[in-house]
Amino acid sequence: MDTPHSKLDYKEEMESSNLVSNDRVDRHGRIADKRTTGGWKAAPFIIINEVTERLGFFAIAVNMTAYLVIQMHQSLPDAATHVTDWIGAAYVLTLLGAFLADAYLGRFRTIIVFSAIYAIGMVLLTLSASIDILRPQKCVAKPCKEASQGQISFLYCALALIALGTGGIKPCVSSFGADQFDEGDEKEVEKKYAFFNWFFFAINMGALLGITLLVYIQDKVGWGWGFAIPTAATICSIFILVVGIRYYRFQKPMGSPFTRFLQVIVASIRNHQKGVSLQTDTPLYEVTTTHSDIIGARKLPPTLQYRFFDKAAVITETERVNNRWKVCTVTQVEEFKSFIKVLPVWASTIALAISFAQNSTFFISQASIMNRKLGNNFEIPTGSVPVFGAINGLILVPFYERYIIPFLRKFTGYHRGITSLQRMGIGLFISIVAMASAAVIEKVRREHYPEPFSMSVFWLLPQYFLVGSAEVFTYVGQLEFFYDEATDGTKSISSAIFLSEIGIGSWLSTALVKIVVAATGGQEQGWLRNDLNKSRLDYFYWIITCLNAINFLVYLFVAKCHKGNETRVKDEDTMVELTKPQNMQP
Repeated sequence: MDTPHSKLDYKEEMESSNLVSNDRVDRHGRIADKRTTGGWKAAPFIIINEVTERLGFFAIAVNMTAYLVIQMHQSLPDAATHVTDWIGAAYVLTLLGAFLADAYLGRFRTIIVFSAIYAIGMVLLTLSASIDILRPQKCVAKPCKEASQGQISFLYCALALIALGTGGIKPCVSSFGADQFDEGDEKEVEKKYAFFNWFFFAINMGALLGITLLVYIQDKVGWGWGFAIPTAATICSIFILVVGIRYYRFQKPMGSPFTRFLQVIVASIRNHQKGVSLQTDTPLYEVTTTHSDIIGARKLPPTLQYRFFDKAAVITETERVNNRWKVCTVTQVEEFKSFIKVLPVWASTIALAISFAQNSTFFISQASIMNRKLGNNFEIPTGSVPVFGAINGLILVPFYERYIIPFLRKFTGYHRGITSLQRMGIGLFISIVAMASAAVIEKVRREHYPEPFSMSVFWLLPQYFLVGSAEVFTYVGQLEFFYDEATDGTKSISSAIFLSEIGIGSWLSTALVKIVVAATGGQEQGWLRNDLNKSRLDYFYWIITCLNAINFLVYLFVAKCHKGNETRVKDEDTMVELTKPQNMQP
């Protein structure tokens, strides 16, 4: 017969088993309960926010080149570079958003704050498109009157706020969504990987609405309405995100990861200069508490990679173990190691973003002089042509999740079919084929269909389809890889790292355009001119194809050399001993 005491123990054990193992808390600050928080109870609210943000962003990105040319009277090369610069800034600013989330605000508060900034930018953009005084007069004869400095400044202020808002939202949404799934629960781990796929599906859904419905409204009804609708949707999404607060699991801010990284670098160099050497039995410092001294982070075992930085955890002065600029814990050192281990993978996928940048610039310019008619009564708006790539993402993601993963699992035995590194590699290879096809199609268009609107826009379908496929494989692979490789205190920063490469790729695209224009004779005589029939855009695409091919070879080498979290040393015989601070001797 059970005693009251045993019944109490059983009840406590059952309650404990229902708590998450990764220290995520509910809105009251208590360890989150799996039964009432997280999972797919919370994920839909987060996905809706992402759909709305992407809807507004893509409605601007795919048609902003046309807006700058038609409404602000800029040249095509200048407009293209301004758009890629803006996209680049939006994604590089993810580093700022991630820093604030990890160090001070937490992911949820960061999303709310920057969604509000995003909404303000959208309001200003709507005003720019709606009030005549904020744009130059309609062009009736060449040359067109350029926009005034005040008009340009107002527009760029709106775009800057949108870029800042995007920078704060993007690195936090995917990580906040992943936080809703407990990594210590096998069933929830599977759901987390499914979340990444459906999260990308949501991105494409937002893109689809942005580049079809909203672009159509921009072209047929007016730019003001085309920007006002996503503005209203953005404001509504903030309230929707707040409604789901009772279901969320939260990661508490853990302090600045960059400060911790710098402390490891300073301490390791300092000890190296003092002559500290490492042997297999050299004791390393770690706190004696259950958790690490990084707020909310679990302890990490030591690894044998980048052993130079282990010198930061060697105590040479026992009375100063609380000074992290002199002595770091093993966990802090391993956090830094985990961060620098992903940097080669990050660097070897940047070139792919140059291909993505063409979706909203030169691919659109090609479509603008092609036959876009569907039947006798409907014409596809120029800015809606990227729908070819978005539809591909909507089809491929569920197909991949439903059929490809189970098929691959039979051969590999891996629960996701293939690893995230393999998935990224497939995307990088597809990008080579995508840009080669774009070069061939542009050569055919220029040589055999020089008359405007004589070639069907559906000739662009292969390059959009292939670039979209490359994005499906690479983007989702990056979501998985950078989240899984990150430690508890660097989830947002890790997400921002891979997002920033999209921004850097956009800036590289801008630089490449300027280099090609300057090296081939300028905007009047070079490969890239206002008149595409006089340009050699196919040559430009071949350059990107070669860059992607070189990038793919570099990536293969980097991926082969990468040692992920699964290689952490767990065997007690090979693990470097963790010692207690009070027993440490110099």
